[in-house]
Amino acid sequence: MGIVHHSNYLAYFEEARVAFLAHIGHPFTRWRADGLESPVLESFVQYRQPCRFDEVVTIHLTLAAATRATFQLSYLITVDDEVRSTGVTVHGCTTLAGKPTRLPAWLVELAAR
Repeated sequence: MGIVHHSNYLAYFEEARVAFLAHIGHPFTRWRADGLESPVLESFVQYRQPCRFDEVVTIHLTLAAATRATFQLSYLITVDDEVRSTGVTVHGCTTLAGKPTRLPAWLVELAAR
């Protein structure tokens, strides 16, 4: 069909999330070194126009909200400034053993800005 399969959009979100956290100096490797994980609790994608094979997409990411134990990221996927998709992921914070715990203070502070 020449269009990107709908399941790939969540992979795009994950790639953007990993890059964002590395860019702000808190890569997932540091989370794990600090004994933390951030599992996805919810995800939502709204498909506005399909992305097509071989198009270059831009993914815009915003830290939308944070509570003591969860954070929410918002995504906007564009091709040449045309909106193709929007989405949200909500993440919890757990220990490496999977026990819920509070978010790191730096993340709560970042969301408050």
